[in-house]
Amino acid sequence: MILESFQVGEGQRPTVLLHGFLGTGRNLRSLAVAWSEVDKGRRFLLPDLTGHGASPRLPPGATLSTVAADVVETARAAGLVGPLDFVGHSLGGRVSLAASLRAPEDVASVTLLDISPSSIPTHLSESGKVMEILRAAPSSAPDRRTMRAELTGRGLSGPLSDWLVMNLESAPDGGVRWRFDRESLAEFHGRVNGEDLWAALTRPGAKVRCIRGGRAHYVSDADLVRMEAQGCPVETLPEAGHFVHVDAPEALLRWLTGS
Repeated sequence: MILESFQVGEGQRPTVLLHGFLGTGRNLRSLAVAWSEVDKGRRFLLPDLTGHGASPRLPPGATLSTVAADVVETARAAGLVGPLDFVGHSLGGRVSLAASLRAPEDVASVTLLDISPSSIPTHLSESGKVMEILRAAPSSAPDRRTMRAELTGRGLSGPLSDWLVMNLESAPDGGVRWRFDRESLAEFHGRVNGEDLWAALTRPGAKVRCIRGGRAHYVSDADLVRMEAQGCPVETLPEAGHFVHVDAPEALLRWLTGS
């Protein structure tokens, strides 16, 4: 399945940037632009993951491996040649690990942005709580402001609500509606959070690194110890939360580029 995507940079080193749950490729555009300015040798592909943004909906029973296959197919259709560097935030990191297990010959390296190979306990899943509020919200509204008020009225912050209403589109009969299928995303989220991806670190030739936000909880201290014991270095940005690319963009870029 070919996904909606766009590219940044004109280099020869193919690099795929994957967003998190409920996001789109645009979420990582600023990172791609900044990275491209520092490293002219890279060419970045930023897709909307399956079921997200303007990409096709998730098929029934979709797994992380299903989405990973769509990403690789999209990269090849876009002209990216050779093993790909994967950089993924949250869900995007887990899709990257799944890609390395599904087709290791297609993956040169995996960089995890505040996510580990561990399954995600329900009580730690912030996106799960957001999903429940989204499911309770109306399917449509007269305008974005009205839908935003629905979300904030259910307890979501203003900035998070602003981010979520980016997923609204014009409805045929007027007003706005959700662009994604909330029920299929909720079902997918509940299923794939239980997937254990540690085999991606122990497979022959694995090249994985991770950076975590010191204020987030997705990469525990126990995960850090286990990851480093398996050859995956882990860096911590003390003041950053889960969205490391938003909270500490300059520090993240220095780490990514080794500068």
